[in-house]
Amino acid sequence: MMRRRSIVLSAALGPLASPGIFAQNDKPLRILVGFAAGSGIDVSARYLGERLSQVLKQPVIVENRPGAGGQVAAAALKAAQDDGQTLLYTPMVVPVLAPMVFSKLPYDPEKDLLPVGHVCNFYFGLAVRNDFPAQNLKEMLAWLKNNPQQAAFGSPAIGGLPHFFGLLIGREAGLSDFLHVPLYNTSVTLPTAVMGGQVPLGIDVTNEWVQLARGGKVRILATSGPQRSKVVPDVPTFVEQGFPGIVGGGWFAMYASSKTTPANQQRINEALNQVLAQPDVSAKLISLGYEPGGGSVNDLAQLAKADSRRWAPVVQASGVRVN
Repeated sequence: MMRRRSIVLSAALGPLASPGIFAQNDKPLRILVGFAAGSGIDVSARYLGERLSQVLKQPVIVENRPGAGGQVAAAALKAAQDDGQTLLYTPMVVPVLAPMVFSKLPYDPEKDLLPVGHVCNFYFGLAVRNDFPAQNLKEMLAWLKNNPQQAAFGSPAIGGLPHFFGLLIGREAGLSDFLHVPLYNTSVTLPTAVMGGQVPLGIDVTNEWVQLARGGKVRILATSGPQRSKVVPDVPTFVEQGFPGIVGGGWFAMYASSKTTPANQQRINEALNQVLAQPDVSAKLISLGYEPGGGSVNDLAQLAKADSRRWAPVVQASGVRVN
């Protein structure tokens, strides 16, 4: 399996590191990313890695371990079993959704993943091709009900958050036969399928649609956050368009090996919060389509538990279970 490693060296520590809190450490900190180089999570990992290097006063290596929706990277963190020198930067699918969907995993979220910090949130966009007859969400749902044989939505994969968010839309909008079309391991990407009419609509992280929308190739009809997205502030939410129950999103977070001491867990959490508090870091995350997070180790643990309770009924109702 190919791996990509990138070393982010701390040059001048400057004002980014608080004196006396973080001691100089020449041993590299590894950040494992379970997705390919160039993906949104990879880009944000490298940016955060550079800033963490400055605050922690040590080199940071970002290492791509793509595969199985982040499971390969999680298994690598489990195998590392070190004291906070290896971190996993992951979407919530790995600690929250995967245990509901897969009967067997190469890691145990409860035993192997130690929460370190909540990095950012992201939300979804529902998009159609630019010449689709529906101009807004109400017209889109009416079209689906009038064309039940074509009532389908595309998402990047089975068992991902966009898949389950689509099922949530179907439940709240009364679409009893809302068919899911996964666009993974095929020669056709989700945007291509939407623009080409293979599926009437697509659901994915909002920032995946932005450039296509700006280029006039797709239209984003709704976003999934409680408030309008900072990425596409002109697009109304599902809530604004009369569906208060259609709210959902995901997040990225840092986890450490279960062998990490509480002192190192807290040390990295404090460094991460220092980085996230920097205005230019917030601006960078927003430009990538993410809303900055932050908070304590316990805040992340509680967030994961709350989302597990929130999504469990949707996953169970879907009947999706992978052996």
